[in-house]
Amino acid sequence: MNTATPFLDLIDIGKTYPGVTALAEVSLSVAPGETIGLVGENGAGKSTLMKILGGVAAPSRGTIRVDGAERAAMTVADATKAGIAFVHQELNLFENLDVAANIYIGREPRKGWGLIDEKALHDKVKPLLQRLGADFPADALVGDLSLAQRQLVEIAKALSLDARLVIMDEPTSSLTASETSRLLDVIADLRANGVSVIFISHRLQEVERCADRVIVLRDGKVVGHLGREEIRHDAMIRLMIGRDLKSLYVPPARAPGEAVLSVAGFRTTAFPGKDVSLALRAGEILGLAGLVGAGRTELARAVFGIDRRVGGEIRLGGEPIRIDSPRDAIHRGVYLIPEDRKLCGLLLDFTIAENISLPDLPRYARAALLQGGAEARNAEAQKERLRIRAPHVAVRTGSLSGGNQQKVVLAKWLSMRPRVILFDEPTRGIDVGAKGEIYELMRHLADSGVAILMISSDMEEVIGVSDRIAVMHEGAIAGFLDRHQFSEDRVLQLAVGKTLH
Repeated sequence: MNTATPFLDLIDIGKTYPGVTALAEVSLSVAPGETIGLVGENGAGKSTLMKILGGVAAPSRGTIRVDGAERAAMTVADATKAGIAFVHQELNLFENLDVAANIYIGREPRKGWGLIDEKALHDKVKPLLQRLGADFPADALVGDLSLAQRQLVEIAKALSLDARLVIMDEPTSSLTASETSRLLDVIADLRANGVSVIFISHRLQEVERCADRVIVLRDGKVVGHLGREEIRHDAMIRLMIGRDLKSLYVPPARAPGEAVLSVAGFRTTAFPGKDVSLALRAGEILGLAGLVGAGRTELARAVFGIDRRVGGEIRLGGEPIRIDSPRDAIHRGVYLIPEDRKLCGLLLDFTIAENISLPDLPRYARAALLQGGAEARNAEAQKERLRIRAPHVAVRTGSLSGGNQQKVVLAKWLSMRPRVILFDEPTRGIDVGAKGEIYELMRHLADSGVAILMISSDMEEVIGVSDRIAVMHEGAIAGFLDRHQFSEDRVLQLAVGKTLH
């Protein structure tokens, strides 16, 4: 733990909204060059606390102390002046502008006639990019950058404000393993240069790697502090949800049945020279593991009919079938929970009820007119069944937490009697408590006879949830593991193309 004098203190901060206590007596101190992991389930109070710290919201009570000077609240201008900068999960960049323009937007150096001094602008940005080890120039178009590179642009923007504290909210949610590792190296470099970081993430293994100290929130209160030597994955989960990690994984109620869906010699456009053969059995969760780019998502998309297959066959219930479009798959009870629920699984401006009914609108229509009552009744039933946390089904889906959005995606398929569900990264960006609910729903579906394929990059999830694991390497199945063979080492060996002995 960093023992330097804190430059910022939040003391007994409380925040109350009509009928809701969002924060109760929360205290937080930040010392120079300290990385603090802030963890908790959705709704624990993390966002509210950060809004207060950034001057977006005023506390109902408590004291804020910056460099020893006390105040009841801060404005956004106060926070910026104090050197507090945010790197949000949803990046706030202009894709049609270059890197330098994005970093100094509204603060560009000027020359005669008030024109932007492009040379001075790029000269100011170059040392920031060098400090972060960026592999792109100041004049690169942001629209041409990867997500990881855009994340560095946001961090460079924070440093251009002479940030003393950088708050990172789920910064790795869309990054690959190598990109995440690079970002954690950047955090270590910031720390070494005296810049503090508050790291908010549901990926607890990353918190474990980078944090000097962890603060855990639950129901608006601080329920635990962990020093560097105490930071452990299981310890964080126990504080976050009040129970052990193993309780999240639900064992199967029965042995799997016959194959519901199988593919043989199946080839996708991503790997036309490699074929896949596997079977999804009734009542079984088959985990599909592999490195990024191994072809897992491409396989699911082709089975669902989004992408074209270039060879092989699909059998459903033992009978060969053609799936040339998602409509074909849906008609046969084969459904996909996509990797990016916001882009591919939901219409965020639509209500919960509208999203749930969308794939099966004729069911809710009479004489070609949509019957709103029938639509709402089904949505309410699914809301109760899946414990979707929302006041009513007329709520806009984009306002829900990640876990509840994922439940809405699942709810629309559960309304249609699934035979097979393909889950692609089912808990990405979801807090630990919501993960447990998703696992419970998956197990309930399997126990009712649904065949499930679960694609996941989370090794712990693959091993904890799956009944059997298939591992892909460069577009082909490298091997299968039964439950008694599960281990991270075996999965990784197969994922990199090695043969198990």
